[in-house]
Amino acid sequence: MVEHRRRLPHVYPEDASLFVTWSLHGVLPPSFSARPGKLSGGEAFVWMDRQLDTIRSGPMYLRQPAIAQLVVESIRKGVQLGHYELYAYVVMANHVHILVHPHIEPSKLLKSLKGATAREANKLLGRTGEPFWQKESYDHWVRNQAEFRSIKAYIENNP
Repeated sequence: MVEHRRRLPHVYPEDASLFVTWSLHGVLPPSFSARPGKLSGGEAFVWMDRQLDTIRSGPMYLRQPAIAQLVVESIRKGVQLGHYELYAYVVMANHVHILVHPHIEPSKLLKSLKGATAREANKLLGRTGEPFWQKESYDHWVRNQAEFRSIKAYIENNP
């Protein structure tokens, strides 16, 4: 089992699929860290995802077809490079969900995916030196087939 730390621990069991969500930089308001009470990992994710879905201000770059398309192409390129098996994904106005089975270290996978899309998106937007993605991502390793089916359906029905 590989563990990485930043603000949150990221634990990656070997041979497990991952559900990953990441959002645009600046989309979450400062009050985001003041989530209600003590929430389990799953409850915290549901709370965060509802916040992302209801936010009507802040960056919404992924609504732009060219920006969304470059994210989709980058996700698909990861499959071509053999970095992961892709089971489901959705690009929302301010965040992305993917369900993958990684073949490389997940932290490298996310760094590559987010870094490449950030550079290209900022070029299209005429921005330089500005962060595109939130540094932290939410990831959850899939524990069983029922959970896998539930997550896949959630992603596919999200829009």
